[in-house]
Amino acid sequence: MATDVDIPKRQITPVPVPVLPISVPQKRPLEDDHAPPVSSPLNPNPDVKPTKAQSHDDVAAMAREKPARSKKETLKKRESKAGAGAGADSSRATPDPKFKELSPNESSPMRYKLAPPKPSDFETARGPVFTLHHEVPAPDGSTIQFFETSEHVYNKKSFHYLHCIADPAFPSSFYYRQTEPEPFGAHISFEDAATHMYMDQLGRHITTDKGFRTARANVAVRQGRWYWECKITRGTIKSSPDGNVESHGHVRMGFARREASLDAPVGYDAYSYGIRDVQGQKVHMSRPKDFFPPGEDIKEGDVVGLEIQLPSEHLHRKVVQGQYNPAVDLLDEDEPTIEAANIVRDRIPIRFKQHIYLEKIDYHTTKELEDLMNPSPAGPSGTIGSRPADDPNPNHQVPALRTLPKSCIRIYKNGVFMGTPFTDLLAFLPPASKPQAQVGAREGMDDGMAGYYPAISVFRGGAAEVNFGPHFWYPPPGYLDADTDGDVEMIDVDVNTVKVATTTAKGKLDKVRPVAERYDEQIVEDIVADVIDEVDFWMRDGARVIDRTGGRDGKAETTAGIAPGREEIKELVQDD
Repeated sequence: MATDVDIPKRQITPVPVPVLPISVPQKRPLEDDHAPPVSSPLNPNPDVKPTKAQSHDDVAAMAREKPARSKKETLKKRESKAGAGAGADSSRATPDPKFKELSPNESSPMRYKLAPPKPSDFETARGPVFTLHHEVPAPDGSTIQFFETSEHVYNKKSFHYLHCIADPAFPSSFYYRQTEPEPFGAHISFEDAATHMYMDQLGRHITTDKGFRTARANVAVRQGRWYWECKITRGTIKSSPDGNVESHGHVRMGFARREASLDAPVGYDAYSYGIRDVQGQKVHMSRPKDFFPPGEDIKEGDVVGLEIQLPSEHLHRKVVQGQYNPAVDLLDEDEPTIEAANIVRDRIPIRFKQHIYLEKIDYHTTKELEDLMNPSPAGPSGTIGSRPADDPNPNHQVPALRTLPKSCIRIYKNGVFMGTPFTDLLAFLPPASKPQAQVGAREGMDDGMAGYYPAISVFRGGAAEVNFGPHFWYPPPGYLDADTDGDVEMIDVDVNTVKVATTTAKGKLDKVRPVAERYDEQIVEDIVADVIDEVDFWMRDGARVIDRTGGRDGKAETTAGIAPGREEIKELVQDD
């Protein structure tokens, strides 16, 4: 239907065309009084001035939000300063190491203030006094003289004693270092034996008229394969099928750690492994078990050879530190390492009659191994007894219950291999071994004396002779005489050329060696440790020698910063 009113047409709303900027906006002009509130390499010391739009409060707030960074010198510049002797307060010329360095109190031996040494302290150390006690006939018809030793200290009450001497070359160590008296070489230790034991003057024969007593050798084995022999000179004569034994006494032999009791036979506790002369049984933790074939035992005149095999100290430390991985570390010996143990020896000189010794706190028994030997029937709730749920193994949660892979003890009788009575020996390096808890004792420190010692026990007239080599009565299979296996060959000495023909570390660990060679190694280790302690004390004194002799040392410095020592070194008293 048409209408007279015109309807307006729709039109599109016009969209304004955007106008692009002709040029990029310029930065705000830098004002004359403008300065960054924080220092930078281009403007190290700005003079902050508040602008019109910025108050003093704003400047302080910005300074709090962004602390000033100190300018660091380049590595090259620090090295040049260090080479020119920039001083003790200059920065390090090399970056800080990633590993944590131990503080001197943790990595260094404890230091004591002592009185100046006496002139007699510089004299050679003396052995014990020998008094003839009795004589006994040997199986070969000869006579053995046994002496009572006196005028020497005994290792007991959780203390270990070593001979020492004053040496002018060790002023920072108060002039005292370790030494050895006669007889030299590997032998039964006069100090590391129970009382009421009688020996010959060379420390090869031993007996007692009391109950079981034990003595250790003066050397400890820590890695590798080592061999020694024990000949029964007074013991079982014959045994009948009904179990009756006719004897002059009894003898046991084996290996013992420092924690093992000397007032009990070897094999009495968890710290020693022993062989009985009766029926040739093996004993560990006072539990005898059959080992020799039926009808075999150990009689007078028999020679028992004992060989111990231990892994490298490198693998041993992995075990005790909880880092052992059998999938990787079983091939540990294929790539020997030159890593050395960190030996820390906390000891103090003491006097005993006419001798002077270094006294140190010895390793002591631990509750875990006591519970392993004698589990208590009443244990914590939910458990049966106090014995650990897991048997000793290399990855046990308790360090004292960790065992050493590829470790064992082999036994020979008159040159015939009898078998392997013990495998997976317990670890002995700290923290598996702990010192007696008392003032001055520090856990986790290896003093170099931890290890397995050749040990021998005698009972009521039983007597034995030890042979630590190198010439054995019955050498073990594969044994090479030390005289024909020299380790060092020197040629062209006139031109300062030395050729050292040494076997690899792997070869030394695999080769059977006499315990007598271990004595030489131990002497070298003691000398090296003494030198390291002397240098460490010298550095702690500010790289100078301080007079501790009351003015008698002309090469030393006198300083008022050192506290005076005691008037006299402690005198030790021991009851028999």
